[in-house]
Amino acid sequence: MNDPAATGRMDAANRDWGSELASTFASEAAFRAFYDRALPRVYGYVYGRCGDPAVAEELTQLAFTSAVHERARFDGRSDPITWLIGIARHKLADHYRRVDRDERRRLCLIVREITSEADALAWQRLDEREAILRALHGLPALQRAVLVFHYADGLPVREIARRLGKSESATESLMTRAREAFRRAYGEPTDV
Repeated sequence: MNDPAATGRMDAANRDWGSELASTFASEAAFRAFYDRALPRVYGYVYGRCGDPAVAEELTQLAFTSAVHERARFDGRSDPITWLIGIARHKLADHYRRVDRDERRRLCLIVREITSEADALAWQRLDEREAILRALHGLPALQRAVLVFHYADGLPVREIARRLGKSESATESLMTRAREAFRRAYGEPTDV
């Protein structure tokens, strides 16, 4: 007896993912359909891990571009969207490594500046910057983002809310939680 719910479905283990990906590149319409189906999942994956819409868009675009260029390397062991998310995961790791390298370079420049000045106050500022960076890096991405946008970039809450795709009240609430978490991480009293 055939189960009507199962009729026409392919078992995932028996699916030919390689052929499915190949057919994706057979025509512009097929690729557009794949892109429209995959984009929300890939973007959602990246955005959920970086919290920055611009970075998520850039890395999602890079993942799709890499998938097009490296489609011959797809071995068919998984769903093509899962493979694409794997590429996005590598792009995200590359992004964080690049951010870390840039931050280290910036700190090296600060150290050179301080050693050339031989100023005790400058050393104190460096120690403070490092403590601030450590505290910020310990925060969740969205909390870190609102603090950086507001205090480093000088953006008003309305603009931060727009960039994060949140309401102003949700952004204010997020900023309040971020300030409290930062104070705890930085070691300042929370009743300030």
